[in-house]
Amino acid sequence: MKNLKSFLNIDFLVKDNSSKNWKMILFISTLAVIMISSGHSADKKIFRISSLNTSIKSLKSDFIQIKEELLILKKESSITQKLLSRGVVPASLPPIKIILSDE
Repeated sequence: MKNLKSFLNIDFLVKDNSSKNWKMILFISTLAVIMISSGHSADKKIFRISSLNTSIKSLKSDFIQIKEELLILKKESSITQKLLSRGVVPASLPPIKIILSDE
C-alpha cells in the first residue's frame, strides 16, 4: 500500500535519484511519438494506394472503351461509309498481280 501511495504521489520523479526515471520517461515518450507518426504515415500511404487503384480501374475502363471504338472504326464497312462521302468507292474488280521477269 505504501508503494502504491508513493507511486500516486509521483515520488519517483522528485527524489534525488529520479534522473534515471526521467530519462526512461523521455525515451518511452520519444518512442511513442515515433510509433504514432509511423502509423499516420502508413495510413496516408494506404489512402494513396486506394485512390491510385480507383484511378487505375477508371483508366482501364476508358482504355477498353476506346479500344472497342477503334475496332468498330477499323471495320471495312465503317471505312467504306466514311469514304463514300468523299466519292471513293470500293473496287468492283479484284487486284491484278504484276509479275516481273529477270531477263
